[in-house]
Amino acid sequence: MQAQLQEAYQALLDQDYTKALTHYTALSEANEPTSFYYLGYLHFRGLGVERDSKKAHEYYMQSAMREVPLAQFEVAMTLENGDGCTQNYSEAAFWYEEAAKRGNIEAYNNLGALYREGLGVEQDYRKAFILFKKAADAGNPQAQFNLGALYDMGLGCDEDKEKALEYCRKAAFQGHQKAKDIMHRMQQDGQIVF
Repeated sequence: MQAQLQEAYQALLDQDYTKALTHYTALSEANEPTSFYYLGYLHFRGLGVERDSKKAHEYYMQSAMREVPLAQFEVAMTLENGDGCTQNYSEAAFWYEEAAKRGNIEAYNNLGALYREGLGVEQDYRKAFILFKKAADAGNPQAQFNLGALYDMGLGCDEDKEKALEYCRKAAFQGHQKAKDIMHRMQQDGQIVF
């Protein structure tokens, strides 16, 4: 099975999507957990098959239930956005949490956003702060920006303009456009020297 997994992945890298689809379909028939994720990936993007977000969501879900963190993250994203399924923020929060428990850093950020906004969960700025901090400290630029915003407004933490600036600067250095725009505006206004 390991050789077939490697062949399937190589087909993806080579952009031979028809071959990848054939391999991952065979692997899914053997209940190989990641094969369902990759089938979802191919269907979601319309690679080697017609784009079908509903089928993609179903494949992602099969992989997520087999505890594949990236699939759990994708299921959460589809549920949050209602892409191929009915939008459901509380289910999205559940799957983000499952992915985060298994080390998916983006899931920490996205779950934090749900807590910040009170979507599918009770609004809790402190939980949002903790989740953003975990992802920000792991280098996620969106989380760094989100954490900076919480520090700036004192939501879930003590207001700290220096830390807000520090995290915004980190996000900007990683190419986060909103953070770059804020840093540029502050520099133009003479509020900071880069």
